[in-house]
Amino acid sequence: MADVSANISRAMKKSTYPTAQDAEAAFYEALERADLEAMMEVWADDEEVACIHPGGPRLAGFEQVRQSWALMFKSGQRLRVQLSDQVVAAGMMFAIHSLHENILAEGGGQVARSVVVTTNVYMRSGGGWRMVLHHGSPAVAARGGGSGSGPTPEPPKVLH
Repeated sequence: MADVSANISRAMKKSTYPTAQDAEAAFYEALERADLEAMMEVWADDEEVACIHPGGPRLAGFEQVRQSWALMFKSGQRLRVQLSDQVVAAGMMFAIHSLHENILAEGGGQVARSVVVTTNVYMRSGGGWRMVLHHGSPAVAARGGGSGSGPTPEPPKVLH
């Protein structure tokens, strides 16, 4: 039955996002509200979509992405997200947003802060802009920052 309701919701997108920024704003509003239907409204109805949560595996396809958000939202943890350091590369059909998510997580009587380095990719379609990739990685402490135990060593240089 869950597959049927998921397929129905995929077939009936209600929102049109005229810009990639509008889609991104809707994504973070849904994240903060833990609203699964609003979250999936932002995603493209495509089996090529992908989502990588910080420290997690690559999830491919609409259903895997939906299931991951459903599990996260059921956890009861609520997130407040402030975006910073955004860099945008945009064209006629695609937009790539590289940014920092400054997250305040609340749940179970505990509060945690973290910074996630994020790449969001949006594709323009007949129904407006839709997310096709969300990739978050834990931020490495800035050089000279961190826990106060001295400078953080510079990461190795890697080409890829």
